[in-house]
Amino acid sequence: MRDKTLCVKRPQVSHEGFASLATPTYRASTIVFDSAEAYAKRSQRGPDGYTYGLHGTPTSRTLEASITALEQGERTVLVPSGQAAITVVFLSILLPGDSVLIPDTAYPPVAGFCENYLKPRGIGYRIYDPMIGGAIAELIDESVKLIWTESPGSTTMEIQDIPAIVSAAKARGVLTGCDNTWATPLYFKPLAHGLDFSSMALTKYVGGHSDLLMGSIAVKDTDLHRRLKDTMRMIGIGVSPDDCALALRGMETMGVRLAHSGQVATSFARRMAGLVPSGLVLHPALPDCAGHEFWKRDFTGSSGVFSIVIPPHAEDTIPDLLTAAKIFSIGASWGGTHSLLAPMTITRKASDDAHPGTILRISIGLEDENDLWADLHPIVASIAAREPIVRTA
Repeated sequence: MRDKTLCVKRPQVSHEGFASLATPTYRASTIVFDSAEAYAKRSQRGPDGYTYGLHGTPTSRTLEASITALEQGERTVLVPSGQAAITVVFLSILLPGDSVLIPDTAYPPVAGFCENYLKPRGIGYRIYDPMIGGAIAELIDESVKLIWTESPGSTTMEIQDIPAIVSAAKARGVLTGCDNTWATPLYFKPLAHGLDFSSMALTKYVGGHSDLLMGSIAVKDTDLHRRLKDTMRMIGIGVSPDDCALALRGMETMGVRLAHSGQVATSFARRMAGLVPSGLVLHPALPDCAGHEFWKRDFTGSSGVFSIVIPPHAEDTIPDLLTAAKIFSIGASWGGTHSLLAPMTITRKASDDAHPGTILRISIGLEDENDLWADLHPIVASIAAREPIVRTA
């Protein structure tokens, strides 16, 4: 072979005697075949076969298999974000004339997708009270093909009665799904509770370091897996092997990170609940949190995210206190090693007991808890004051 060819063609190198604990990162767009016949028959390789880099490499397959095992499912697909995990489920199931039920507490872009993308294409949606439980049966008509859940609710932290919702849905032949990003399969297993789809933003606790974007959807039904894969193939959705490698690395420490962040968050929530007016701290482990009894029944732990309602008298002082925080950063997302604060404005349509105004979402990372409390204490004190704090020069 001539020099230019030698620059491209790689010599075979023995792997004998080499073993690593790290999962190799296989990057590929083109997948090569041994023969023209193998290429012609590539569509027969099945869901675990390799045909093109967009549809998977051994790195992404390893991550899929790892998540499937945690989820106690049969198959998992990987998508570019947590929001994509939800929208791919919707697009795989819903056709014009169908409708989906989504909880008032869902991640806000879910309602935006329904209103701005599905609705103009003839697919309906209705928003339901997350605490409806088995009474959701009254909302199921012939058009409903999917019921979506998010437990706990995004920012407001309500725990839904998932078994009751699943029972009502199954009685009518309706599919169900769950955004399980907060608990991860370590603390709640949606598929084991009868849900058909379990989605996560791997961006959060699986990645764990605020440096990747990815989502997953796990299922027990192989036909549902095929429908998800067909939708992804038509749209052209895939994930980066490099991001999969980061997610696999993050997953190795997820158990200890989640245990630490959850313990600190629960401790802080209980301490804060003893200082501020009743009902302002939103954490499933607190007895006055909506659905606390379902959390005790269905979950095996809590992650590091909870919230506190900012009452009107503290609205003016909180922004400066957030800016002054030395350890917490201000920003969206959560689940990484860095603790975050995010003031959220919540709008409700179907819940009578919604908290008005601003809710401060708190994500606990891995910093020293005394340093974190030093940042939180002025915020808690402002909320506990029960009246505006007068600033002095």
